[in-house]
Amino acid sequence: MPHNDRTPLAHRIQTNVYSILLFIMLALFSAFSHAAEQPAGADQQKASYTALADILQDDKARAQLVAHLREAAKSETPAPAAEKNEPKPEQLSLIDELVDTTQGTVAQFRQRVEKLKETIDSGPQHSFRADRFFAALGYFLLTVAVTFALFHLIRKLVGPLYVRLGRWGNNARLKQAHWYQLPASILGAFVIDLVILLLTVAAGNLFTQYMNGGSALIARQQALFLSAFAVIEFFKAVLRLIFAPGFSYLRPFPLTDMTARYWNTRLAWVSGLIGYALMVGVPVVATQINYTTAAVVNFVVMLGLTVYASWLILHNRRTIHREFNLLAERSMAFFSVILRALGHVWHLLAVSYFVVLFFLSQFDFAGSLRFMMTATVKSLVVIALGALISGLLSRWISRRITLPDDVNRRYPLLQKRINSYIPAGLKIIRVLVVLSVTLFLLDAWHIFNLNKWFMTENGEKVISGLGHILFILCFAIVGWTLLASMIEHRLGQELSNGARPSARERTLLTLFRNVLAIVICTITVMIMLSQIGLNIAPLLAGAGALGLAVSFGAQTLVKDVITGIFIQFENGMNTGEYVTVMGITGTVESMTIRSIGLRDIYGVFHIVPYSSITTLSNYEREFGVYRASYNVSRDEDVDKANDVLRQAVEELQQDEKIKPLLLGEPTFQGVVGLGDQFFTIRVLVRTRALEQWTVQYALDRLVKIHFEKAGMVMPRQAVQIYKDEAGGGGTLPVRAEL
Repeated sequence: MPHNDRTPLAHRIQTNVYSILLFIMLALFSAFSHAAEQPAGADQQKASYTALADILQDDKARAQLVAHLREAAKSETPAPAAEKNEPKPEQLSLIDELVDTTQGTVAQFRQRVEKLKETIDSGPQHSFRADRFFAALGYFLLTVAVTFALFHLIRKLVGPLYVRLGRWGNNARLKQAHWYQLPASILGAFVIDLVILLLTVAAGNLFTQYMNGGSALIARQQALFLSAFAVIEFFKAVLRLIFAPGFSYLRPFPLTDMTARYWNTRLAWVSGLIGYALMVGVPVVATQINYTTAAVVNFVVMLGLTVYASWLILHNRRTIHREFNLLAERSMAFFSVILRALGHVWHLLAVSYFVVLFFLSQFDFAGSLRFMMTATVKSLVVIALGALISGLLSRWISRRITLPDDVNRRYPLLQKRINSYIPAGLKIIRVLVVLSVTLFLLDAWHIFNLNKWFMTENGEKVISGLGHILFILCFAIVGWTLLASMIEHRLGQELSNGARPSARERTLLTLFRNVLAIVICTITVMIMLSQIGLNIAPLLAGAGALGLAVSFGAQTLVKDVITGIFIQFENGMNTGEYVTVMGITGTVESMTIRSIGLRDIYGVFHIVPYSSITTLSNYEREFGVYRASYNVSRDEDVDKANDVLRQAVEELQQDEKIKPLLLGEPTFQGVVGLGDQFFTIRVLVRTRALEQWTVQYALDRLVKIHFEKAGMVMPRQAVQIYKDEAGGGGTLPVRAEL
């Protein structure tokens, strides 16, 4: 139909189509504004060249193009110098920026709609020629029949190979073979599908070179079909990879055969209709008839398929939700959360997918489908790789590393540290994998240009800073683990060679380990803050000023620290020793840089600051002495008492349990005190540290036994009672022993 003979009905249809497109696209402009800006490929350039040639061939269209170019040449353009001299715009608030962005997006969509309208109006109008149409249709249908027949024939011939791959992978599912057989069989089946597709497309191209009737138009239509066939069958191969309707052994997900066939059939049908309609049907109508009819056909077909796809999704919304919940119950905790969340919103994502495809197809017939399928395949690949890596990381996180017994004896806490650091590091890596998958998904849908962002200054800073932070964190953890393990190896050296370090060495090593942990943590945090862009110079200066202020207000604390340092260097006491500090006697349980912790004989725990220590009594240095003093009645013989005491001491020295506790020979000091009713004899016994009380209990027992055998008595308390017999004051001494 010529351009100037357009009927009123066609004009009204075109006007209504423009109005509907403008209304819907303005309503959903924010959902896919970036996705609509995908670059044109080689096929789009060829189509542009063809459209330009058609415009130049049409006299009226050529005249309109010349007039438009003359008007554009007359329009004034701002000079570059004026742009340079323009004042810099003021910084806008967040609300102003959002408003400007929204207005710019709306204006951009209006321009696209106007451009689409101009393209349809200026497109060449062809009169329908039945002889040329049916001749091209015959060659086209012959190409379609040969291509599909060859494709299904090859698939039929390699069918037994799919069965063998399924059985080979099923052995891994039944745990009768290696674990890698199942993923290898699934990927092998997908590769076979791709090889069959390549062979079919190559054979189809060879067929069209000789069966095109010598017409460039027929050859172009055959090429359109083969391109659409390659894209659609590749997408169907991805569907077969996911659902595997005819071979349950090759199915990566736990789906029933009925569910797999249901979704594979409908998704393949929908993708085929959309693909062949956009990539073949609409371009053929535009070539054989006109762009207006092609736009109407495209709108009607895509609207019907979008409505059907949305109904199919919403009809199965609850069923798929239950399937997601069942799959989440069988999955690990990490994937369970993701699957449950996806079960609530999957229908919204799926409907949005087809709605976006519908609107994009109104701007670009074939390019929109190619963009959507490319983005879909990229998304599936990225999600599959992310799920695989995250699954491996989750399995490694749940595992525990067991070191040999010899290593555990030498480094007691090394295994515990490894089993705490490695899972934490793997969790960090898993979070980074999730973030990377999100960025790649945004890049696949042209919402975020990842490659361009990598080239920017901010991208380089983020990537380099993140790498430096991970390296510093790993270096700090490894360094702390090695140094702490060396210290603990020294502390537990008794387990390896029997030589236990001294108490002073144990105390100093424990304090050094605590100080080392504080220093490493502080330096690591400072370096990490500097890597994320924070200027730590003011922080260090502020910390110095704060430390100076605190030092004046915390003089006692500084005194505690300094006194504790000197006590450690003088080896005044160590953990585990029995001491008396500030009138408190007990065992030293802990020593920090500020205070010590004592546990007395009643179980009470005391904290004593170092600055409060004026006198320190340590019972565990070198040896102990028991000064044994015994009171004997004054009526007894002194020499006999000394002899009996010597006998008791000699028997003590012969006791096998007490003998290892004695050091050197006892010192007999003889009579060391003389009272009214008794005299005191003394012996000094040197013992090992903290063993003087054990020796005391044994010696006192033996002295009592020997004194009783010798008939010697201990002094008794004597009281003088005076009695007046005449009642006149005279007294007679009467001795009363109590």
